[in-house]
Amino acid sequence: MHHRFTFHEEAPEAYKAVRGLEDYIRANVEHTLLHLIKLRASVVNGCSFCVDMHTRDALADGEDARRLFAVSAWREAPFFDERERAALALTDAVTELGPDGVPDDVWDPVAALWDRKAIADLLTAIATINVWNRLMVSTRTPPPVTA
Repeated sequence: MHHRFTFHEEAPEAYKAVRGLEDYIRANVEHTLLHLIKLRASVVNGCSFCVDMHTRDALADGEDARRLFAVSAWREAPFFDERERAALALTDAVTELGPDGVPDDVWDPVAALWDRKAIADLLTAIATINVWNRLMVSTRTPPPVTA
């Protein structure tokens, strides 16, 4: 596959707008959860650029490599607490949004753990990484060969 083009060079104002969402979520979502959300959505969406970036970012922030490896099989892995599991389930449901939206069995644990503002911030984080994934996958943006 060939890289089609570099998004931020072709649409700098659109890139800036999405970057604004990124700045917002970085300021409002707990970093450990944010790393897990970004990595999980990127795995589900098959975005190698984002999987690479967010794995490296999480490791640089001190995240455990075993947890990052286990994100692809988080339901079976013993490494995630109740909050992280709820956030990962919400990430899956929003990323693979079906005709009925987010089911109650996913929403209810989230609503029990966070207030509405925090849920809105989680949803914004999930939506934002899905935007990045779709831009990078569509343009076939590869991860850097050397990091």
